[in-house]
Amino acid sequence: MKHTAERPYADPDAAARKLVELAVSVAAVQDGRIYIERINGQFMIELKGSGSEFGAGLRYAIERGWLSKHESGTYVKLMPPGEDLLTRK
Repeated sequence: MKHTAERPYADPDAAARKLVELAVSVAAVQDGRIYIERINGQFMIELKGSGSEFGAGLRYAIERGWLSKHESGTYVKLMPPGEDLLTRK
């Protein structure tokens, strides 16, 4: 018997892909910067993701070279595309 619903972003790959998708949809400011709260808010409030899912997804996206995070942690940048991340499943 299942007592909880499946979490769509429990897989770091799925969370990372969603974060990249959100980052693409947000208007970047100075020098391509995307304030972290712009994607964090959408992920956690609108999509009902958890903080640990956000963190794991962000780490996964950074490890794969899809996003870079400034050392201050206040913003991310989209990295130059290699493969098409949003269409590959």
